[in-house]
Amino acid sequence: MLFGQEHVQRYVETAGQEGHDWQGTTALILTTKGRQSGEPRPTPLIYQRHGEDYLVVASKGGADDPPAWYLNLEADPNVEVQVLGDRFHARARTATPDEKPELWQIMLGAWPAYAEYQEKTTRDIPVVVLERA
Repeated sequence: MLFGQEHVQRYVETAGQEGHDWQGTTALILTTKGRQSGEPRPTPLIYQRHGEDYLVVASKGGADDPPAWYLNLEADPNVEVQVLGDRFHARARTATPDEKPELWQIMLGAWPAYAEYQEKTTRDIPVVVLERA
């Protein structure tokens, strides 16, 4: 997670004017449904565009276990996304092995530390494609 829930609230309240531009890159808010609670779980994530789609990375800083938001979208791939003031429903999917090399390079361009995160774990860090529903 990039920043705390109070920052997520400010992102939402200001249509991304506060929080979209973050440490030299860009962030969106991905809201998944909690796989156990069923409650909405908003998470700020670095993103990049790829055509009409949005890309995010399930890195968790290189931890051996995936982030909770990724487990949530595996259970239910129907998510909500907010980019600046644009809120929309999307379907999340993990990039295929054929897609991943190109998409990984796009995300490395946005946040080079992803390479270090991958070196820290044996887990193959996924790139997630968010396709507008």
